[in-house]
Amino acid sequence: MNAPTTLTQMFDGLRSLDRTLTYIEGEDRERALPFATLHARALGLLHHLQAMGAAPGDTLVLFLNDNEQFVDAFWAAILGGIVPVPVAVGISDEHRRKLLRIARQLGRPFLYTDRKAYERISQFSAQAPGAEPFPVPRERVFLADQVDDVSRPGRPRVASPSDLAFIQFSSGSTSDPKGVQLTHGNVMANTLGAIRAARLRPDDVSLSWMPLTHDMGLIGLHIFMLTAGMHVVQMPTDLFVRRPLLWMQAASRKRATVLCSPNFGYRHYLKVLGERALDGLDLSAVRIIFNGAEPISASLCEEFLERLRPARLPREAMYPVYGLAEASVAVSFPEPGSALRMLSLDRHRLGVGEPAQRVPRASRDALTLVGVGRAIPNCELRIAADDDAPLPPGHIGHIQIRGGNVTDGYFANPAASAALKTADGWTRTGDLGLVDEDALFITGRAKEILFVNGQNYYPYDLEAIAIAAEGMDLGKLVVAGVRPPDADTDRLVVFVLHRRPVAEFAPLAAQVARLINEHTGLEVAEVVPVGRIPKTTSGKVQRHLLEEAYLAGEFDSALAELRALRSAGAAGAVPAASEIEARLRSICDAAFGGRPIGVGDNLFELGASSLKLIELHEQLDQAWPGAVDLTELFDHPTIAQLARFIESRLAARRA
Repeated sequence: MNAPTTLTQMFDGLRSLDRTLTYIEGEDRERALPFATLHARALGLLHHLQAMGAAPGDTLVLFLNDNEQFVDAFWAAILGGIVPVPVAVGISDEHRRKLLRIARQLGRPFLYTDRKAYERISQFSAQAPGAEPFPVPRERVFLADQVDDVSRPGRPRVASPSDLAFIQFSSGSTSDPKGVQLTHGNVMANTLGAIRAARLRPDDVSLSWMPLTHDMGLIGLHIFMLTAGMHVVQMPTDLFVRRPLLWMQAASRKRATVLCSPNFGYRHYLKVLGERALDGLDLSAVRIIFNGAEPISASLCEEFLERLRPARLPREAMYPVYGLAEASVAVSFPEPGSALRMLSLDRHRLGVGEPAQRVPRASRDALTLVGVGRAIPNCELRIAADDDAPLPPGHIGHIQIRGGNVTDGYFANPAASAALKTADGWTRTGDLGLVDEDALFITGRAKEILFVNGQNYYPYDLEAIAIAAEGMDLGKLVVAGVRPPDADTDRLVVFVLHRRPVAEFAPLAAQVARLINEHTGLEVAEVVPVGRIPKTTSGKVQRHLLEEAYLAGEFDSALAELRALRSAGAAGAVPAASEIEARLRSICDAAFGGRPIGVGDNLFELGASSLKLIELHEQLDQAWPGAVDLTELFDHPTIAQLARFIESRLAARRA
């Protein structure tokens, strides 16, 4: 049988397979849909989209938290030649701003969402600074809650490989999101190459909690797996965040063979697992755990494999990979079943064009990298100098790619599309690396970028948010991702120009942390007062000098003084005024690692990341079921405010 050349051809072929897509909904709740039913539901939803006026070539923004609703809508659009545009719902204002910017970029898109999300984004659009009308008129909004009948099929459209399949917007930058245009040919070339490289088989069983709005979740753990013809299991991302142990319990129960996670998922799982026994957990069936989406931590790979060894997880299952949306996700894979390859290099000798300098892994200057294999079929890669000339193996340079899987450019952004390509037709990834003994190693980004919780963020985006603090200006503040030698992820550190006593800096530090937390859901590890912001002669901020000074301990005394001031403030805070306040304080103290919290302290100033908020909400929902929506934590950010809100909700219920 000939390999499919379009997503529609592939999806049509699923109808004859005796396979299921299973949606896990909780610890003991799930729904299994045969592939034939999946296809019929997509066609039925296509009828509704076409009745609303959606036609081939139109864009359809998918703004949904529910995996089942997302999958139905995605494939309905694909079958009808409508171009789906996945956008993460998120919980912060910055996620909402990103949706508005994307919708305006698209021109006149359709929007597929649910009533609750639509009401929130409409309200936000009306109240946001410089408010404008919501960019999608009501007649082009389709609410998933309205779908009650999918028995009547829509009119499918035959696609060609050159047709635009969908648009994948970058996961990091929110002020100027770039929409990667992927054709049917791009996605299928990548899919077929990845299946060959990873040796994915019809008798495999995949299990993923990765969000379907992310290219790794949608393409890597959904489209790849469907095309391979295996049983597919999908777990909600927020369920994994709230109850990460269910991930491996489900893998054991389903005899899953293919899993996936970026760094933060392994760390989150291990943190919650703690010293618990792994009784009853059998992971011997697992043969591949894709590890990608952010820089791969060698120490975390080893810790995870060692901790799960009693559950019979094979060491060779860890499968570090490299990719990006511009490549339809996958660029390089290692040989399946091979041992992890690691390379320790001098972290101070990583300039473009330099030969890599090996050092012992125990050296304080060692940066230990994990090999991510070689280019998969249908894709090529090379390492190039600043002038795009190819470099020999062992030299550090720009990673460039080409092949049938690589995008032609960005939606409605000719300048960015032109900058993406070299004169001889290679595509710039923006990443730096080297090839050693035929394996690719990633050393960093050509442009500064932060990797936090599996997502990438640009420092200037976060700086633009933080300068709203009183008395703050650009040039007085620097955001950086700092990774201590023993850490497996970046710490978000903000450096602020301040030449007065530390006691006067504390309110400003709290305000800066709160602004970033509220707008992005990211946890600020430290806000550091500095006497100067180092810059080049041309005025460019030298972030690396601040990062090195932070790691060298130059700011430790000032940070210790700040922590002492915060502790003293919490110790002298107003005592709890009610039983609900006291219980909230206990919950918050535990969520923040036993750190004392006053009833008037703003949780965002204390580092309430989106991950921490989800954990906190889980505890609140157990104590007062249904009383507090996750997004309402932003409206009531102190214990006192939240207690009054819960009291009013409970009183309304009693009335």
